[in-house]
Amino acid sequence: MSEIPETASGVVWQSSPPGSIYDYIRVASFSIGPDGLVDQWSRRAVELFGVTAEQARGKDPVEAFMPADLRERGHRRVKEILDGKEWTGLVPFRMPGEDRPHGIAEMYVMPSETERGEKAALCIVVDVRALRRIETDLAASQAIFGQSPFGFLLFGTDLTVKRANRRFATVFGGNAADHRGRTVYDYLTRPEAERMTAALRKVLETGESVADLQIVGAAPGSTDRRHWSVNLYRVHSGSGRPIGVAGLGIDVTRRQNAAREAASARRNLALLNEAGARIGNSLDLEATARELLDVAVPGFCDLAAVDLYQGLLTGDEAPPGRWGSSHDVGYGAGSAELRRVAVASSVSDTPVRVGKPRPSGDDTAAPTPGADGGVCCDSGPIEVGSVHRYPFNSPCAGALRTGRARSVPGADGSLVQSTLVVPMVAHDTVVGLVQFSRAKGSEPFGERDRALAVELAARAAVCIDNARLYRREHERALILQRSLLPPGDPEAAGLDIACRYLPGTVGSEVGGDWFDVIELPGHRTALVIGDVMGRGLRAAVAMGELRTAVRTLAQLDLEPAEVLSHLDEIARGLGAPAGAQQSARAHKARGPELSEVYLATCVYAVYDPVTRRCTFANAGHLPPVLVEPGEEALLLDVPPGMPLGVGGEPFEEVEVELPEGALLALYTDGLVESRDHALDEGLSAFRSALANHGRPLEDVCDHVLNTLDTRHGEDDIALLMARIQGLPSEAVGDWRLPREPRSVGRARELARAQLTTWGLEPLVDTVELLVSELVTNALRYGEGEIRLRLLRDRTLVCEVWDAGLVQPRRRRAKDTDEGGRGLQLVGLLSAAWGSRRTPRGKTVWFELPLPDGDGFTEPTVDQLLSMF
Repeated sequence: MSEIPETASGVVWQSSPPGSIYDYIRVASFSIGPDGLVDQWSRRAVELFGVTAEQARGKDPVEAFMPADLRERGHRRVKEILDGKEWTGLVPFRMPGEDRPHGIAEMYVMPSETERGEKAALCIVVDVRALRRIETDLAASQAIFGQSPFGFLLFGTDLTVKRANRRFATVFGGNAADHRGRTVYDYLTRPEAERMTAALRKVLETGESVADLQIVGAAPGSTDRRHWSVNLYRVHSGSGRPIGVAGLGIDVTRRQNAAREAASARRNLALLNEAGARIGNSLDLEATARELLDVAVPGFCDLAAVDLYQGLLTGDEAPPGRWGSSHDVGYGAGSAELRRVAVASSVSDTPVRVGKPRPSGDDTAAPTPGADGGVCCDSGPIEVGSVHRYPFNSPCAGALRTGRARSVPGADGSLVQSTLVVPMVAHDTVVGLVQFSRAKGSEPFGERDRALAVELAARAAVCIDNARLYRREHERALILQRSLLPPGDPEAAGLDIACRYLPGTVGSEVGGDWFDVIELPGHRTALVIGDVMGRGLRAAVAMGELRTAVRTLAQLDLEPAEVLSHLDEIARGLGAPAGAQQSARAHKARGPELSEVYLATCVYAVYDPVTRRCTFANAGHLPPVLVEPGEEALLLDVPPGMPLGVGGEPFEEVEVELPEGALLALYTDGLVESRDHALDEGLSAFRSALANHGRPLEDVCDHVLNTLDTRHGEDDIALLMARIQGLPSEAVGDWRLPREPRSVGRARELARAQLTTWGLEPLVDTVELLVSELVTNALRYGEGEIRLRLLRDRTLVCEVWDAGLVQPRRRRAKDTDEGGRGLQLVGLLSAAWGSRRTPRGKTVWFELPLPDGDGFTEPTVDQLLSMF
């Protein structure tokens, strides 16, 4: 029926929409006339019993709808009802044409009267199955609302609360009935309430359920953020009409916290994994610090900075501070000089200034609050590369002293919310400090973050300490290698020399190959190249011992073959333990049980610039290469003896005259041999690279190394090249003197004349005196013809030859001796002197610097008188 105006009582009457409770329970009615027969049959009765009104009217309801065994009782009940007695009960019924009961109906019979005053009855019938369904639904509803451990709300179509359960009231206060009529805006912040309202409206309009809607809020009187997972679904009446939205809320705060912790743990593990892969890829201190910040920002923090001890970066051998102790040097005191080596920021270009430092050397500044958090002593930022100190009482200095991380809150108005100040500790040694900062608005640091920061700093510290140790060992290896090789530009009389050395072990830059240029008396030069089998520091040490031995033997002015023989003995004794060398010599062999075997190859050559002749001896090394002007490069036929350390075989010598302008090359096998090509191919390529040798010698070396496929890194490479120049004839004075006393005067005259010709008059007096001494000794103690030779190059060399084999020996004369002071005088007045054996006798020589060179200091009177 249509809506009518409001009555005086205020009640508004209107038609009910379809789907009321009566539709749901399906109430049917019919009436029984005075004769006990059905006279009215409702439409619901038609639906309930499946019998039309035409079929039911005029029928005895007992006979039509009740089983045969209950009909007698049924007739008695109908009679009682028609006598005016009400009755309510359960009545089994069957459909017409069926023998067995079809169902049970709950019937309410009310006596009535017809228009003529006859007694009749009105029957209200409900199918018991519908009632049972209602009871079940009510029980389920009560269980949900009354017994559910989760919050439950029923919203009406106007999105107001129609019903709330006890659990919801427990959380949000009051009784369940107190929440009726409220909206979500009464429980949530406006943004969250708007999200919830939109979801409710969508469910009500579309019927699509919403599962796991995440809502964040707080219970009344609490500031703790709670997380709820809300499920929404539309509720319908029995006829299917939407009557509201049901909401089930589950408190998932613990689950969210656990998930956040798990996500944090996964993030931390990922960061540690990334740190292991990215930190320490180089052995550079600054690069390692930058790698740490690349991992930390922005994955772990918003801003970060790394400070390392200045002494660490400058190569100071003093160890960085050991935490838990105090050092006067400042390393462990927390206020030593540090250098800012790296800064990273994902929110600003401003460096982190949690404990802003005082300038280096300022120990009096008092800490003041910083605008960007922490404490500081000045107003300027710490630039990358700047050297600074932290105040003694600052958090940064404290962390450096104790070796423990500290948390520093950000100041008011600061970009930084909080900072973790973490010392970088490796093997109980503090090497620096790293600061991790999070900007305001980011999640604050927790204990798990603190542990991660310490782990990241420790990993970087180990890498930095390894880099420090590597740099130290690298520098030591360089010092060792440089000490074992000749200067970068070796000089020799009559030779233009260039050299190259490339170690196979690039990391340490040391190896077993070596070369040397040794000045010998008479402006002669020894050219040496060798290769100790093996590589790295062990080979370098053996090479150093052999090189030292070569230099010592060279000063004895021995023949090349004799030098190699002595080297062979030394090489066989290098690895022998104490006392084993003599035993090895006694047995002429050294078994592996006595020592470690050291083998080496070597070429030893002596060049005389006066004669331009070079004498070679080879101990298992590759042959020298000679390139004469206008000719192809040739391998000199120098017999290769056994390598040094094998023993038992003598070495041969070969003397070769080298033409003016020729190029002599000594090299090691790393230059011409590799895994990818045979030795013959490498030698052929080397000879081809030397074809155009007219360019400057340094350019020739570079051309050879750039042309050959050396596969550098597989083996050491040493290259020694010399261009033959020779001494010009006008720089040599050579005379033979008879064995007679007047030759002493003749020698003085010849020396004076030659020095005058060379313009060396300042040396005349000294040379005359020393020549007289040497010629006099040759006449007194020597044999055969006497030969006097003067050589002028970078220095002046005077040589006196005779056939005697007795070497002169310098001795201190007694006060009463009339002679014996000649060699003492030679030693005082010359820059150097000595004697050497020759194939036909001996040579005694002395050397003087030229007047225009680094002058030789004349002996004092006291030095001269000391001889007497």
